[in-house]
Amino acid sequence: MFNDFWGMHPHHPHHRHAHMWHAARRGGPWGRGWGRSGPDWMGDFFGPPPRAERGGVRYLVLDAISAQPRHGYEVIQAIEERSAGTYRPSPGVIYPTLQLLEELGHARVIEQDARKVYAITEAGSADLEAHRDEVSDFYERFNDDSWDRHIEDFGELMRHSARLFKTFKRAARHGRISSKAQRGIREVLDEAIKRIEAILHEEE
Repeated sequence: MFNDFWGMHPHHPHHRHAHMWHAARRGGPWGRGWGRSGPDWMGDFFGPPPRAERGGVRYLVLDAISAQPRHGYEVIQAIEERSAGTYRPSPGVIYPTLQLLEELGHARVIEQDARKVYAITEAGSADLEAHRDEVSDFYERFNDDSWDRHIEDFGELMRHSARLFKTFKRAARHGRISSKAQRGIREVLDEAIKRIEAILHEEE
C-alpha cells in the first residue's frame, strides 16, 4: 500500500478535484487496477463514494431536463458536470428513468435538431419543485469538502506516513537504528500518537 503512495507526486494533475474519478479509471493516483471508486480499503475510512439513491435519480433527471430538453447522454453529462465530475450515472440507470418519467407524464419526447430529446412537462415541473430540496442537498455534497476531497487530503497523510516508514527502512539498511535511537524514536512516536488521538477525539 505505502509503495503506491511513495510514487505519487503531490502536484500530479490527477489530484485535481474535478478529475479525481477520471484519474481513478485510468489507474492513478491509486495505481493500476483500483477502478473507479479507489482502493477497497478507502471504504473503511470514508464509506462508499457519493451516489444517488435509486428513487432520487428521477429528480436529478428532471432537474437536468428542466434547464433544456436533452437526450439520455446529455442528461448523464449534465449530472456529471454539476457534481464536479464526481458522480456519473450509468446509461442503465438514466434511460429506464427517462422512460419511467415519460410513462408518468413528467417528461415527453420531442424532436429537436433531427433527434429525439426529453423535455419536462408541467406535471414534471411540479414534481421537481416538490423535491427541489433533495436535488440541492445531493449536489451540495460535491463542494470543496466532498468525498473525493477527503480522499486527496487522506492521500497526503498517507504520503507523510510512507515517508516515515521509508526513513526507518533506509536507516535499518545502513544499520543506524541503535537501541538508544529506538528508545528516542519510541518517545517521539508515543507523543505523536497521543496528540493524534486527541485531535481525532475532538473530531468525534
